[in-house]
Amino acid sequence: MSTTSEQAAPLTRGALGVAKQHQPRRSGVRTRLRGGLFGLAGLVLLALIWELYKTFGPVDGVVIGTLTVLPRTSDLAMPHLWVMFERVLEPVTGAASALPLWAAVLAGSLFTLGIAAVGWLVGVTVGLALALLMQRFRLAESAILPWIILSQTVPLIAIAPLVRRWGAQIQFGEFSWESWMSVALIASYLAFFPVSVGALRGLASPDTNHVDLMHCYSVGWWKTLWRLRLPASVGYLLPALRLAAVSAVVGSVVAEVSIGLRGGIGRLIVEYAGAAGNDPGKPWAPIFGSILVGLVAAGFVGLIGLFLRRFRREEVSA
Repeated sequence: MSTTSEQAAPLTRGALGVAKQHQPRRSGVRTRLRGGLFGLAGLVLLALIWELYKTFGPVDGVVIGTLTVLPRTSDLAMPHLWVMFERVLEPVTGAASALPLWAAVLAGSLFTLGIAAVGWLVGVTVGLALALLMQRFRLAESAILPWIILSQTVPLIAIAPLVRRWGAQIQFGEFSWESWMSVALIASYLAFFPVSVGALRGLASPDTNHVDLMHCYSVGWWKTLWRLRLPASVGYLLPALRLAAVSAVVGSVVAEVSIGLRGGIGRLIVEYAGAAGNDPGKPWAPIFGSILVGLVAAGFVGLIGLFLRRFRREEVSA
């Protein structure tokens, strides 16, 4: 009888170990499912607030003195949600060869997403390089970090035309600077900041005892970076990458408007806004398209987080 109990004990402990291994995974799935449900509930709540204000709000909006606090509720300024969605299924114009509005918005969204992706990659590369440089040399941190912060105070809409004009003067052999490259450069200008700051915080996050242990074993800076600092920085880097992705989308849309680049979602927002007087549902289609581009960009970073989940003990806001 005792022999049977001794044989069953390891099996029981093994089953408990397997259960403990699966418990964090189930908890993570439940957390993501709960987050998705809360996000969906937030969208439904926002739609209800829109329609309730549209129904019961004043036509001229809420005005205090000369300041308009809440928008007007006329059909021109604030159409119903079903009007917007019905308009998405109709052609862009009355021409026989006109594309459906959703197809035109989707094409513009993909165009902007491609430019934002290029800007994001450039911004992430530059941000990581600056973070590594500042972490390696404290003098570089003191010299570079204030300028990184100061760079984000420059108005984006003011420098976009300058970037396009300077880029037009660049030519090496058969290579010539194109307008979309100026937009990608503006996107990278916004994307590098959160990555550089977040990565710098993450690289400096390992416990002092762990760093001293590396020094005791005479481990060099590169191996310490690869084995200790980079894994510890994942919790800081992922939120920074998400913020950089959304910033790249915002930079792309604003730069498209500023320099007049055609084909992207930013240009569609400007073009369709002119039709708001006769077609109030049309200008909202590219706005929804820009929101979709931002969600796709943030979702891509979420996929990166799945491959790095073994290092994701917790995330720290960028």
